Amino acid sequence: MLVSDFKTLGLIGGVLLLLAIASAVAQILARRSDSGLDRAIVDTFRRRVRSWWVLYALLAFAFFVHPTATIVFFFFISFWALREFITLTPTRPGDQRTLFWVFVVCTPAQFVLVGLKQYELYSILIPVYAFLLIPAGIALSGDPKRFLERTAKIQSGLLISVYCLSFAPALLTLELPRLPSGYEDPYRHARLLFFFVLMTQLSEALQYAWSQVPGRHPVVPSISPTRTWEGLFGGTASAMLLGGALWWATPFQGSDWWMAAVMSGVISIMSFAGGLSMSAIKRDRGVHDYGTLVEGHGGVLDRIDSICFAAPVFFHLTRLWANWAIAAQPPAT
Repeated sequence: MLVSDFKTLGLIGGVLLLLAIASAVAQILARRSDSGLDRAIVDTFRRRVRSWWVLYALLAFAFFVHPTATIVFFFFISFWALREFITLTPTRPGDQRTLFWVFVVCTPAQFVLVGLKQYELYSILIPVYAFLLIPAGIALSGDPKRFLERTAKIQSGLLISVYCLSFAPALLTLELPRLPSGYEDPYRHARLLFFFVLMTQLSEALQYAWSQVPGRHPVVPSISPTRTWEGLFGGTASAMLLGGALWWATPFQGSDWWMAAVMSGVISIMSFAGGLSMSAIKRDRGVHDYGTLVEGHGGVLDRIDSICFAAPVFFHLTRLWANWAIAAQPPAT
């Protein structure tokens, strides 16, 4: 138990130390007018650091309370993110009944099933049953105007904000291989989730930093001129190095230490895809942020778009690895 405590506290303490250093650097840059850096870059960095403080403080608190608290924490984030997504474009009166079922039934049911470890149910609840309910509910309203657009909008919001995000706390329910020592580590799942959230945020920051190099080449200038090929490749390589260095905090231990680096690379690529996709939606709607929950920071969805896209991929790859590792282990004695 003592070793496990040191690993968990070491991971969280290390993140808090990095945040403290980042905060100090942000304050120094903000006070110096001769730093030579673009003020917009400095302001963006300061906003990101403040949002990271809020995210990691709440996440660490939920960890130490109970795993259920972590799931509830993600439920509230998911609920608010879905609200931001839906309010991005106007809805018609005929959508209200369907939206009621989406918010009051489908969203909480997804996280309840996650908490009950019902993978066979929460993996299909939204992409099968909810996706059938939504067009049927809108059709019953008798309003066919922009039917496909309205249906696709609600389905996309539910898929990204609820279904995909729910796979982050679902990491707490994974069956992991036994430790070689036979010792039961009660904090492995919490560290796995913390590692995932940490790598998503670090990969975003690293991609942004690498995107500032001279001679940059934007991937899709019409959607996001700040997302460059240099940022994608440089940020992904850097994230893999950092992820590999943090292998001790994950279940990818022993001979599988390299899995932490590979998983970090996957997280970085999916984070890039998430940020680019959500930027395309904002461009289409003509808005800068998804919401204004905190002044100057945008909305919740602006802060978790990378987590939404990376969570289901990381969950399923980790689940495949765990199933393989469990099958390779000798029977328990």
